[in-house]
Amino acid sequence: MSMEEEPGKVMEFLLKVLVVGDQGVGKTSLVQRYVNGIFAREYKATVGVDFAYRLIQVSPDTIVRLQLWDIAGQEKYGQLTRVYYKEAFGAIIVYDVSRPSTLDNVVEWKKDIDSKVRLPDPYESPIPVILLANKCDLVKKKPDATKMDKFCRDNTIVKWFETSAQDNINVEEAIHFLVRLILETEWQSDTSSSETDGRVVQITENDTPPSNCSC
Repeated sequence: MSMEEEPGKVMEFLLKVLVVGDQGVGKTSLVQRYVNGIFAREYKATVGVDFAYRLIQVSPDTIVRLQLWDIAGQEKYGQLTRVYYKEAFGAIIVYDVSRPSTLDNVVEWKKDIDSKVRLPDPYESPIPVILLANKCDLVKKKPDATKMDKFCRDNTIVKWFETSAQDNINVEEAIHFLVRLILETEWQSDTSSSETDGRVVQITENDTPPSNCSC
């Protein structure tokens, strides 16, 4: 039933998600594929951080304004990342399956995230992180699922996905998985509350909620 037919409130969430990984692993391509539905073979190297935004209609009464912070690979483990990571609620680490060395650095990216940003809960829990094995279109042999599952367990990464920005493989699926996870673990107790903390905004039936995509 639409909002016009049933009076009520729609919960609107602003979620900041980090996109990190070594230079050249395809972070910007993934973000552009997800946000704009496009793929280009050549992108200028990100300097510092780029921002992207997409609206997600998660359910009839839940809207997410998703901010993706595409952080330059050369910034890794630097002092600036502390500023970039602030107030993030989730992260995506990307590696290039055609360059195995980029998987080795995932461990350092995860340590960097854990050391610089925490959820605003009483336990200061680590933010949820997923791993994208990107550019799967470039290799014939898929990553070993058993080894990748163990790698994620060992490094407290929630889940991994094979992705391709060029062929649009698992891009939306991976990001929407993370969004749902954040909502389930971090915000479920807030959805019945009338108070906000600056990141959550309630809109009434008289407002016009944007309807872009469905998660």
